[in-house]
Amino acid sequence: MGWGDLGAFGEPSKETPNLDQMASEGMLFLDFYTANPLCSPSRAALLTGRLPVRNGFYTTNAHARNAYTPQDIVGGIPDSELLLPELLKKAGYINKIIGKWHLGHRPQFHPLKHGFDEWFGSPNCHFGPFDNRAFPNIPVYRDWEMIGRYYEDFKIDLKTGEANLTQIYLQEALNFISKQQASQQPFFLYWAIDATHAPVYASKHFLGTSQRGLYGDAVREIDDSVGKILKHLQKLGISENTFVFFTSDNGAALISAPKQGGSNGRFLCGKQTTFEGGMREPAIAWWPGHIPAGGVSHQLGNVMDLFTTSLSLAGLQPPSDRQIDGIDLLPAILQGKLIDRPIFYYRGNEMMAVRVGLYKAHYWTWSNSWEEYSKGIDFCPGQNVSGVTTHTQEEHTTLPLLFHLGRDPGEKYPLSFASDEYQRAMEQISVVVQQHKATMVPGEPQLNVCDKAVMNWSPPGCEKLGKCLKPPKSDPKKCFWPH
Repeated sequence: MGWGDLGAFGEPSKETPNLDQMASEGMLFLDFYTANPLCSPSRAALLTGRLPVRNGFYTTNAHARNAYTPQDIVGGIPDSELLLPELLKKAGYINKIIGKWHLGHRPQFHPLKHGFDEWFGSPNCHFGPFDNRAFPNIPVYRDWEMIGRYYEDFKIDLKTGEANLTQIYLQEALNFISKQQASQQPFFLYWAIDATHAPVYASKHFLGTSQRGLYGDAVREIDDSVGKILKHLQKLGISENTFVFFTSDNGAALISAPKQGGSNGRFLCGKQTTFEGGMREPAIAWWPGHIPAGGVSHQLGNVMDLFTTSLSLAGLQPPSDRQIDGIDLLPAILQGKLIDRPIFYYRGNEMMAVRVGLYKAHYWTWSNSWEEYSKGIDFCPGQNVSGVTTHTQEEHTTLPLLFHLGRDPGEKYPLSFASDEYQRAMEQISVVVQQHKATMVPGEPQLNVCDKAVMNWSPPGCEKLGKCLKPPKSDPKKCFWPH
């Protein structure tokens, strides 16, 4: 979902009344980022509080490549990483993930092995349908075992876009909240729905209801679901004891636009790029009785901050034996304080850009290759900016491209290298970058090796359903990451 997809952020169709109300009752973050312009690494960053290059969710197969966890990936979240639910257990929390996990699908990477007590959802995105010979259909799990597969037992109609998944995920959330409230149990719910990821889907009640087509239908259903979750917390009388945060894992995918792509507002490009459209996210914090209603924050935030902030709310300290990149946002949320911190924009193993205050310096630019672009793959449709949206990897480490995001949020007008403003800003930014690189110890890359034998052929529980499939012989290879 993109920064420009919600009414509260200026989307003109005003089709997100519940999220807009959430913003009016809570706090809107205008400068909130993900840690990566792609799904899996940003989710790994959220749950570890660490940049993907630290937690292993990157590749070294080629320079500055986006990589994620498709079915044939061998790697996943390492045991050495401490995830938020593992730490929250120390304070007595019950933890549930609903929806897309995407941190590795082999048994050792199962969410219940990394701190979650319950899981309803899928290890991968809802791609398919597959023929169960070249590729198996993606499994859906309840806790330790699969209970079916997408397209077979959990229908997604690619012709009409109809699927009931968001409604199923909503009911799971409501039931879990009710159960924990009844037992007076503190809980952490990670509601990771994926309806706005192409192929986009919505349930029958929402199909055809948006001015924005099927993508808008999906956004409307998510909006309605968030509204029902917040009302449920209020009805149960626990809203003043429950901190809720809404955001996205990356900017809207413009490669599937206009029919199945969202809006990144005024920002340049989209998912897969380290321009603002790929990494600046819609973000809303809600906590009645604590967060002043109608607040708007210009605090530079990141999904990794949700790790540290959640620990703070639970009365826990972040681990001291590793570098934590997330900061505690509570002073910004509750007292309106602005915390000075940079934002780093990584693509694979490369720091592409950094934001300090209102200035953003690009050390590398690349949208996608000429080869991919010539096939019709475009992450910046209609937004070509000469010398900025490059189709070869362009290095600017000697003279970074510098933008003032207050005057130029669309990154269209780089500052003159000769200007005093450029010199002053880069002096400050260079110190931040030098400190960052001096302390950077990359983790073991998890997204280098692919093998069709490790796909979802025979997940736990398949034998009970008669849905086990025979895997091919193991043949590990380097994964190919074109972007």
